[in-house]
Amino acid sequence: MNSLYDEFRVAVHSVWTRRWLVLAVAWGICILGWLAIASIPNRYDSRARLLVNINQILPDDAGGARGPRIDQIRETLTSARNMEKVAATTGLLPAGANEREKAGTVAMLQKNIKVVPQQDNIFEITSSIAVGSLSDADNAKLASGVLDSLITVVRDAQLRGGRMNARESLKFLDSQIADREKALREVEARRAAFEAQNIGLIGGGAGSPAQRVDAARAELGQIDSQLVSAQAQLAAANGQLASTPQSIPGGGGVGGGVARQQLAGAQNELSAMRARGLTDAHPDMIAIKSQIVSLKAIADREGAGGGGIQNPAYATLAAMRAERQATVSALSARKSQLMGDIAKITAQQIQNPGIAAEYDRINGEYTAFKAQYDKLLGQREQVRLRGEVQTETDAIKIELLDPPSKPTSPAAPNRPLFLTLVLLAGIGGGIAAAFGLGQVRTSYATAAKLERASGLPVIGSITEVVTPERHVERRKKLVWLASGGGALVGLYALLLVAEFIQRGMVA
Repeated sequence: MNSLYDEFRVAVHSVWTRRWLVLAVAWGICILGWLAIASIPNRYDSRARLLVNINQILPDDAGGARGPRIDQIRETLTSARNMEKVAATTGLLPAGANEREKAGTVAMLQKNIKVVPQQDNIFEITSSIAVGSLSDADNAKLASGVLDSLITVVRDAQLRGGRMNARESLKFLDSQIADREKALREVEARRAAFEAQNIGLIGGGAGSPAQRVDAARAELGQIDSQLVSAQAQLAAANGQLASTPQSIPGGGGVGGGVARQQLAGAQNELSAMRARGLTDAHPDMIAIKSQIVSLKAIADREGAGGGGIQNPAYATLAAMRAERQATVSALSARKSQLMGDIAKITAQQIQNPGIAAEYDRINGEYTAFKAQYDKLLGQREQVRLRGEVQTETDAIKIELLDPPSKPTSPAAPNRPLFLTLVLLAGIGGGIAAAFGLGQVRTSYATAAKLERASGLPVIGSITEVVTPERHVERRKKLVWLASGGGALVGLYALLLVAEFIQRGMVA
């Protein structure tokens, strides 16, 4: 412990004996450091929060012109074109500047403007301005002015750009539609000429021969299943009809035959219609009267027949069988027609394979051009509607949640902290220089140290004798040393005061 204390005393004595070196090095480091800090311009930050609302009146589609998106706005905020406009508006870019100056100013703004998204449509913009040729007040004013100009430029650019894009898209789509229409008309003319040249070899109907065959086969499959079901129903009706008598004995009873019962019901219905106030010219009255006339004729024939009464179940089954026979006949006829069409088309393809292939190719071209033409027409209508929407309403609306702040103090550098660190570095550097010089030079502060270094016993040591004149001289040098150190600290304090006064002038 004593050895450590002795070493500390030796180090302190070594530094103290070179105190003028400590003061000189401290002054040198502090002057150089403070000059370097003074050359750093103050940086002022201004912040603003934006809310971007998009009027999504029309839905987006994959093929048409897409409306403005939040990510697109975020990407274009700091585009080179916008930065150049901001630089020209705020005076950072003088009139007549060359391309190199424009590129440098734009790069500086892009580096010092940060866009930080906070939500889907809310983000914060920060501008950091530190132009060495401007005063602190001008830098602070410029920081907020850059954001004001940027917001204005973005609003104008988005509105004007959306309308311009709509016009350009319409122009492009019009040219494409004209090309497709011309090609479509050419294909139509070629198809008509081909059909006229090969009349009788190409069957009628829409589509190519292969398409017509496929459609006929698909319909034929449906007809087969329907025909099987209809034949089964007809067989069931024939069986029921064979086991049902055509007439039943009796007659002359109340209500007579079936026709008389239906006649009585129709007459009752006629009376009810008249009770409701319907005139003879009403369609329902005309229909019921016609029905009564028919039923009277049938009833007269029943009365003249004598013997028996027609079985109503037999009549119903007979009507059902006739209906099912008609269904089977219609399905069979349609099946025969389809089979004939398939055979005819197949025979034509076998006899004239080149004609069928060419016709298929022409139809394929027509279908492709027609689909493209219809799609382009739909896209053009969408673009036209979007252009009208952007003309009548704002497609994008930027709302300021927090306007650009007016900075009153620099965000960087922290001069008070840097000035203090330079002062401490100067004092530390002076002490380190003095201690290092003491280690380089061969001298011994104590007799014990000399004895250890030489390996010889030290008989004794002679202390320094200070005369009164020497004492006065030392006190005078000590005052000078204190004055030099105090001047250094005073300069530090003066720089701090100047920094705070400068900040107050900005505020």
